Amino acid sequence: MPEPVLAPQADVDAEMAAITGAYEQAGVVETQPRRDYAPYRSSLLRHPTKSLHHADPETIELWAPCFGPTDVDPLEADLTVQHTGEPIGERMVVTGRVTDGEGRPVRHQLVEIWQANAGGRYVHKRDQHPAAVDPNFTGVGRCLTDGDGWYRFTTIKPGPYPWKNHRNAWRPAHIHFSMFGTEFTQRVVTQMYFPGDPLFALDPIFRSIVDPAARARLVASYDHDVTTHEWATGYRWDIVLTGSNRTLTETDTEDGDH
Repeated sequence: MPEPVLAPQADVDAEMAAITGAYEQAGVVETQPRRDYAPYRSSLLRHPTKSLHHADPETIELWAPCFGPTDVDPLEADLTVQHTGEPIGERMVVTGRVTDGEGRPVRHQLVEIWQANAGGRYVHKRDQHPAAVDPNFTGVGRCLTDGDGWYRFTTIKPGPYPWKNHRNAWRPAHIHFSMFGTEFTQRVVTQMYFPGDPLFALDPIFRSIVDPAARARLVASYDHDVTTHEWATGYRWDIVLTGSNRTLTETDTEDGDH
């Protein structure tokens, strides 16, 4: 079977620049990812093209799973102690507050994360990236926010990985975040990135948010106060669920796999 023909990076760069330039020239500010962002090839096929079916949320919630504080063990927030050995890579702490658009804390919110390991490999049968699987790192965790809306995870910094969108395509290092409201029908999914990543300018998924200020809200900040002496680096990333400054989500990008 012949290998698929992939567009060179120069063509992807030109497409991204043309789209961003057109919106800037027109004075249009788009704070949400575009569903049909041409440089992100599969976005043209993965987003809905037909009318959505209306569903009664109360009926769904009668059958949806539920959880409480006793269902989430505090140890689930530490992804470095889930196996018998130490995972490989840079140990780090990621923490922040979950708030609404008025700055009020979202208390006792279920926050889940999943990520690649330090080599850029997911523990998933569909991930065929030829990087090592770390037997001591599964890459998933969860916690509940406290009374002031804070969450905190201890994990390993993920590596970048190729994703076959175009020739020599690499995703910036990132962590997937999922948050639930009071029911599973209120789920929000997004991604957190790391500051100074050289792949930002080359990544169509990140660049599908054409507003630079909105993109910046997906990037965590290094926090030396969170960093632990001789143990772990620290990053802070706050999540805003509503309002004009809310954190961008994957609902619009349909990026469930990357």
